[in-house]
Amino acid sequence: ARASSHPLLVVTSSSRSSEDLVNELRELHDNVLEFPAWETLPHERLSPRSDTVAKRIQTLYALQQKQSINPIVVTPVRGAIHRIIAQLGKSPLLQLEIGKEQSLDELVRHLSSLAYSRTDLVERRGEFAVRGGIVDLFLPLSHHPIRIDFFGDEIEDLSYFEVADQRTFKAVVGAVEIYPCRELLLDTAIKHRAIEIAEDYPAAAEMLGKIAEGMSFEGMESLIPLLIDETESLLSRMPADTQLIFIDEQRIKSRAADLLATNEEFLNASWSNA
Repeated sequence: ARASSHPLLVVTSSSRSSEDLVNELRELHDNVLEFPAWETLPHERLSPRSDTVAKRIQTLYALQQKQSINPIVVTPVRGAIHRIIAQLGKSPLLQLEIGKEQSLDELVRHLSSLAYSRTDLVERRGEFAVRGGIVDLFLPLSHHPIRIDFFGDEIEDLSYFEVADQRTFKAVVGAVEIYPCRELLLDTAIKHRAIEIAEDYPAAAEMLGKIAEGMSFEGMESLIPLLIDETESLLSRMPADTQLIFIDEQRIKSRAADLLATNEEFLNASWSNA
């Protein structure tokens, strides 16, 4: 009932309870958005999965659009307290559609800039392959990869294909949006920043060297605090009159305290010899 008059940000104590609640609320309300937490701690040398990243960014884009129905955003406490890069979800999204004018070379450059990996054969989310006038692409939120058939600078055909035998089996209906696979994208400014600060952080020098060369790697997100000045919280992306709801407040408080303490330990351990 509250969702009919206000946008809501619902915070749960765990990722599992967040997923369950999203499924339940979607049966009752038309505009339920999920903002999952990373499966990793911010300073761990592990990267969040590309589908988690894409779902988070998809929700941020949805919040930018002025929708008629008040959104309900569900997030675990980790998603609520973990600060996000201020520019996340603010660049225009590239869309693919049959008949659209689109340069194949530009698409390839764009996919690389969004941290998609170029391979010979597409088998996993976040991968793409190029053969002549065909681009195979596995989007992070898709169950199957898509085959994009170009005729010159126009998309002539878009179809889903099976990973197992690499054969197309049905057409893609409508437009497809391309979300990034990572939240830290290696643009020119980030590469320069990596070069500038390498001397100040000897413990991170090797990783910063890779960033400076534009190489994505596992756990690079642990460098976000060193490379990015402007961050914000999910709450700052919510509409103005948002109401906050905490599910199981006691557990959320203890979970938040644990997370912040663990985060502090990780941070100290990560850069202790920096």
